[in-house]
Amino acid sequence: QVQLVESGGGLVQAGGSLRLSCAASRRTFGSYAMGWFRQAPGKEREFVAAIRWSIGSTYYADSVKGRFTISRDNAKNTVTVYLQMNSLKPEDTAVYYCAAGSTVAACGSYSSGGCYAYWGQGTQVTVSS
Repeated sequence: QVQLVESGGGLVQAGGSLRLSCAASRRTFGSYAMGWFRQAPGKEREFVAAIRWSIGSTYYADSVKGRFTISRDNAKNTVTVYLQMNSLKPEDTAVYYCAAGSTVAACGSYSSGGCYAYWGQGTQVTVSS
């Protein structure tokens, strides 16, 4: 079982930046992938970004490429994944969820939420115009 806790959400003006953090209870993530998804009111959950833990490969939705950066930190026996969000737009407003899974690569799609077994509770990001 893996527990994920997101933080860093908030209210920001368009053009601003936020950094989301996701702290994981598991100390090693060798074969895992971790991802960020978001869900806006009245819309389906959508993929934002993912990182393959072992080699650091990253994947992004077209809508956030060049603005968002996913990264990982495995220092001091803690596991954290970050989502740096720059040049935020009102359409980025959503609840952002962290996800992790050990079979994502085998599942075949880093952008498919069904490939991730563990989910955090979410953190709200609101971008005002």
